[in-house]
Formats: sequence, C-alpha cells, structure tokens
Amino acid sequence: MSASPVALSVVIPVYNEELNLPTLFARLYPVLDGLGRKYEILFTNDGSHDRSIERLKAQFAARPDVTRVIDFNANYGQHMAIMAAFERVRGEMIITLDADLQNPPEEIPKLLEKMDAGHDYVGGYRLNRQDSFFRKYASRIINFVREKTTSIEMTDQGCMLRAYSRQVIDAIVRSGAINTFIPALAYSFASNPAEVGVKHEERHAGVSNYSFYALIRLNFDLITGFSLAPLQYFTMFAGFCAAGSLLLVLVLAYMRLFLNDNTNGVFTLFGIVFFLLSVAMVGIGLIGEYVGRTYQVVRARQRYFVKEMLETKD
Repeated sequence: MSASPVALSVVIPVYNEELNLPTLFARLYPVLDGLGRKYEILFTNDGSHDRSIERLKAQFAARPDVTRVIDFNANYGQHMAIMAAFERVRGEMIITLDADLQNPPEEIPKLLEKMDAGHDYVGGYRLNRQDSFFRKYASRIINFVREKTTSIEMTDQGCMLRAYSRQVIDAIVRSGAINTFIPALAYSFASNPAEVGVKHEERHAGVSNYSFYALIRLNFDLITGFSLAPLQYFTMFAGFCAAGSLLLVLVLAYMRLFLNDNTNGVFTLFGIVFFLLSVAMVGIGLIGEYVGRTYQVVRARQRYFVKEMLETKD
C-alpha cells in the first residue's frame, strides 16, 4: 500500500467458503475498482477446514496492492474474525460483507452514498429475503425480542452488509467488547445512523454456518450486552409468582383450619413448590449469563491468535 490514505476498507470473514470465493472475487473487485476510491479488502480466514486459505493466498498473489489476509490458527467465530480486521483497517470508511454472496457486492455503492451524505453508520436491511421460512421466522422473533428489550433500533439485525465511519470503528476497538453484537455496539456509538434496503440472493454454494442454536446465542449476547431488561422482567415475574403462590397457600390454610377441607392440599403445595423451584432455576441461569459475560471480560485472556498475516508493507 502506498502512503496515501485509504478511503475504503472492506472486511470479509471467511469460514469454509472455498466454493464461493472465486465468484466473490470476480464480482467484488470490479465493483470496488469502479468506485474511483483507494481501497483495501481484509479477509479473515476463521480456521476454515476446506481450501479457503489457499484461495485467499492465490488472490493475495494476484492483487497484493489491495488485498490483505488474516489467517487464524483456529475457529474463533465471526465476531472475532471481524474484530481482528477492525483492529487493522486503514480506511476512513469500513464496510462488512459476508463471503457467501447473499448480500451482493454490487450493493456497496448504496451504503457509500449514505455515508457520503453525512451518516456515520449505515445498516443494510434485506429486501425480498431469499432464506428459508424457518430462518426468516426465527429472525423476526429475534428482531422482536431485541426491539422490546433494548434501545437498539434496527430493521434487520442479521444483515451483514453495513458501513461504518472510522470514528465508530475506533470506538468499537477501544471498548474491548467480547461476544458483543457488533452492529448494535456500532449503533450505540453512532451519532447519525441510517439504514438502506439492499438486495438479497440465495447462497451460491455450501451451507450456512448459522444454526438455530447460534441464532439463540447471538440474541443472548445482544440482549445481555445492551440491556438489564431480562433481569428486571424476571424480577417482576418472580414477584407475581411469589404473590400468587402466597395467596394460594393462605386459601388452602383457611380451607383446612376453618372449613376442615383437606382435599388435595398436600399435592397443591407440592405443585407450588415445584413451580417456584423452576422459576428460581430460570433466574439462576439468567444471572449466570450476566456473570459469565463479566468473567470473560475480567480474565483478559487473548481473544484470538493470528497464525499468519498476508499484506504488502507500506
């Protein structure tokens, strides 16, 4: 890279995308070449088990002027793959993009137009989404839960195609956040966020790396990282349950002491106890989620290990 400033950095996490990478290269580089801006592309190979790293090395050899590759020694997850790139970007604007081509690279100019208009964070939302009914329905539920429990306003939190100003990226890196949903963290740092609709395509090859369990974990990270609402809701719910149980116990005591009615009293009390125990277990799990997040931060363990970095030195 020359000493002149880089206007645009494109960050792409890669995990087992061997079949998609040639098509991605063929579509992405012409789009960026046509922008008339100095750019760089940072690929993070997140411990792929296929030939993704070989494809990335070949592309680096073909376009070393604008290509940089971060190679992890193991799989650390999409969040760490993106954070590793954020810590090394040189651009004044940063765009994140998935390698599976579901968000077309041809939509990048839409985000840049919004950024050029003065916004410091632009989120994409998928138009005519091409995922399965299950994935679309699960995303709607997750979006609904996030909307009701946090102050983060996003139309489509699952869309990877997003643009960030350098100031927002620097704030994200300085935060040292672990297992935090990056778009939500960026929204909290942005002063003038915006959204734009982007096209969505079917995955060109391979299978999605996001399972239903991963989506649930993502939502846990989002909610517990940006809101105390789950603890507050649970406290209110537990309070109502305790009050109802106490009322039922008083009714049973009155029936036994004054009406001499012993019918099903013991079994009802057992039902109350088991119900309250289940409520307590849910509460313990919820508190454990918050404690676990705190533990990950305070132990300050190295978050990832870079096995190799391919780049042309200044």
